[in-house]
Amino acid sequence: MPGYILLLDIMLVLLGLLIFYSLFLKRSSLSLPPGPPGLPLIGNILDMPIEKEWLAFSQWGEKYGDICSVTVLGQPFVILNSAQVATDMLDKKGAIYSDRPTLQMAGELVGWRDTLVLLPYGDRFRRYRRFFHKLIGSGAAMKQFHPIEEVEARRFIRQVLEDPNKLSAHIRRTVGATILRITYGYEAQEFKDPFVQLADQATEQFSLATAPGGFLVDLIPALRHVPLWFPGAGFRHKALAWGSTLCDMVGRPYEFVKEQMAAGRATASFTSTLLGEKQLNRQYELDICWSAASMYSGASDTTVSAVYSFFLAMTLYPQVAKRAKMELDEVVGTNRLPTFEDRDSLPYINALVKEVFRWYTVVPLAVPHRSTQDDVHEGFFIPKGTLVIPNIWKFTHDPRTYSKPDEFRPERFLAAENGGIVERDPRDLCFGFGRRVCPGIHFADASVFILCATSLAALDIETQVVNGVAIEPILEYSTGTISRPKTFQCSIKPRNPGVASLVEDEQNI
Repeated sequence: MPGYILLLDIMLVLLGLLIFYSLFLKRSSLSLPPGPPGLPLIGNILDMPIEKEWLAFSQWGEKYGDICSVTVLGQPFVILNSAQVATDMLDKKGAIYSDRPTLQMAGELVGWRDTLVLLPYGDRFRRYRRFFHKLIGSGAAMKQFHPIEEVEARRFIRQVLEDPNKLSAHIRRTVGATILRITYGYEAQEFKDPFVQLADQATEQFSLATAPGGFLVDLIPALRHVPLWFPGAGFRHKALAWGSTLCDMVGRPYEFVKEQMAAGRATASFTSTLLGEKQLNRQYELDICWSAASMYSGASDTTVSAVYSFFLAMTLYPQVAKRAKMELDEVVGTNRLPTFEDRDSLPYINALVKEVFRWYTVVPLAVPHRSTQDDVHEGFFIPKGTLVIPNIWKFTHDPRTYSKPDEFRPERFLAAENGGIVERDPRDLCFGFGRRVCPGIHFADASVFILCATSLAALDIETQVVNGVAIEPILEYSTGTISRPKTFQCSIKPRNPGVASLVEDEQNI
């Protein structure tokens, strides 16, 4: 009997050693995905690009594979250069890849940590998502705001006809006015509205503050404690100024709603609806305030960039504009402007909207995801705390997914013209992955559709000619988390003499 017990003990020890080996030693023999060789201690800090990072990351992908990595001062970064890999990792394993890193510059010093985009994964994050889903989380929910979008689209046409040389400003005012009405019930001024300007300024600062490698404090967090008077502390002065802008952007529209509600004059909006639902406590009110600011800021700059890129595409690809106008004339006619009711009957316009999202990638690199536990993916070890960066520009310009990716070709999404085969809907890629998918996707889609359709129905958008010479615009990205097409010239005129009267008749609906 004692011998039997001894044998059993030996077997249990061997079994324990086998389990230990399989769970620990075997795992530790795996390595991070390949990438540029680093230096001792500092790792790949000298390899990190300081502008147009998505292009450098794409080059790394071509050399090292769809999953590559670098390590900066001990912090591992994994770059994803394949849409399929991003789907497999971030969608299917969303439970462990939905957290956000602590961004020292944008999050801690400037103060964006409480907005949805940087909020850690947890209960507060889920509350924000529930707010968004209830009010704008589906196409059906967005229908209540379609009249607002149609009115603002017509006002946009009127402003462009009055001064076509301020195209970018008109787009900013229109998108800002739309999101302000939906979020706060606020009617924006025709020119230089303070809330529209606040959103524009704050989101530009956010884009710069979150750019990978933009600030050394993100790589060396201890630098956040550097005194303001210390040499090289310019980033801290910048953070104070940017933080002041953010506080105004978050607080001023919110206080406007509360004042309107107290006076009994508030119109239905995201904020007024949530404030009127239940007895408020301090935390719940903070969540409403910051979730509203997340909607206001998140939609402002990204949608502006998408619409501006549409005008660039129509200037560069007149044959696309011509075909789109033919479809509009056949379905809508020339005696009125398109509405959302026409959308299902406009397949080419819908394909064009998809191509707008694909061709110019407004957010070339997604905000990093953070792994909350160790993982092994495709044979590579991904340690807990790894920052995972999806290269969305690469996804939308990958020739394995899109034929002739640099060209603006809406027909790629029309089955009848491709033997029944359509290329992947870019909206599945450019709004993020897993549990961090942008909840404003339906707002952005609706806004881009109505502005594109209305502009094509009302305007001729062509290459600008100066002294007999055509000024051909160039597609060029700006650096930052949110990229904007560089300013370009184009000629904008009414399609026919009746356009002005259509806009005047319908602007006050």
